[in-house]
Amino acid sequence: MKDLWGVLARQRDYRLMLGAGLISLTGDWLLRTGLAFQVYVLTGSTLASGGLLLASFVPPVLLGSLAGVFVDRWDRRTTMIVTNILNAVVLLPLLAVRDESAIWIVYCVVLAQSCLQQFFTPAEQSLVPALVESEQLVTANALNSQIRDIARLVGAALGGVLAAVGGLSLLAIADAATFLVAVALVAGIRHRAARHQEEQSAEQAAEGAIKRLKAEWTEGLRLCVGSAGMRLLFGFCIVTSVGEGVMSTLFAPFVSAELGGDGKAYGLIVSSQAIGGIVGGLVAASIGSRLPAATMLGVGSLLFGLVDLTLFCYPLVSDSLIPAFVCMIVVGVPGAFTIAGLMTVLQRLTEDRIRGRVFGAIAAAEGVAVLAGIVTAGVLGDAVGIIPVLVFQGLGYVVGGLVIVSRRRTLAPHPEPAHHLSA
Repeated sequence: MKDLWGVLARQRDYRLMLGAGLISLTGDWLLRTGLAFQVYVLTGSTLASGGLLLASFVPPVLLGSLAGVFVDRWDRRTTMIVTNILNAVVLLPLLAVRDESAIWIVYCVVLAQSCLQQFFTPAEQSLVPALVESEQLVTANALNSQIRDIARLVGAALGGVLAAVGGLSLLAIADAATFLVAVALVAGIRHRAARHQEEQSAEQAAEGAIKRLKAEWTEGLRLCVGSAGMRLLFGFCIVTSVGEGVMSTLFAPFVSAELGGDGKAYGLIVSSQAIGGIVGGLVAASIGSRLPAATMLGVGSLLFGLVDLTLFCYPLVSDSLIPAFVCMIVVGVPGAFTIAGLMTVLQRLTEDRIRGRVFGAIAAAEGVAVLAGIVTAGVLGDAVGIIPVLVFQGLGYVVGGLVIVSRRRTLAPHPEPAHHLSA
């Protein structure tokens, strides 16, 4: 627990950011779950519910890499504050939704929030290395992963309750409140970063704004494949994101057709992964500084894939639901190691001045890959079968993990000047 104590007790700024993330993410899950329920109640249409997913997926694809350019130009703390305030504001139109005729407002709100998220996420991911010591980075990223699972567990449960009690209006008010609390916490962060573009101010003043924007955007894309280590991580993210698209499309049919479970069983099985994620995040945060981040990523991915393959294949010999619950809980542990390892390696391979562009470009590529996985699963699920297609998802993690482990030397951290921390 020494690693955990070293980050939580000594790094005040990081502690504030972690608390803000927990509160706002709980609000995100609250709204996401409640909206899915309420939209179906208002429309009675699964197609209308699917529109929510589309509205949230389009911005990462179209805006993700471009947003990263601006994140690198702006102060990241300020970016997080402004996006949280705007997130609270764009929720207000939900108060006007009373029936199916106003459902378009819901789509606009989801679309706007997803656009704002493309600025917030890379700003947060890029700020973490500036708030903790280098040797604490794995622990910090593991804690970030853990709070996402806690928020998912708490927010999803509250979302259903609030939707049933107060409808969209109560959901909007509750989520807006979480954003405002997060603003107050982030505003307390003392760290201030020097703006890197000041060194090039004379050159930039001579160039056109559009030309500069294009150059910085192109640089972000190029950096994603500019070294052997980044190419390896970029490929890993693409392959596993395709698998996640497959999983999101076929897991409900898998529980129904292959396991014989109903809607209640599906909900419990999905939420049980958060339990393993919380435990895994705690373990990874406790021992993270003692393990190389690349090793955490590779081994975590390998074990994640093996557990998934067990989950997808066991219905061939048993029709019990118990192994599904066990696998979904267990898989959360290597999942937490994978996320913490991946984020840490990415942060160490990139310089502070270009992290936003790299994270934004990767997010955009992952969005395209997820959509490709969704389409692939929709086409092949009926033609080939649910289990064979889901096996592809597990194999992607297994192969990706093996490649990472075998080539982990290419993921050596990028040297970067030390920064001052406020305790």
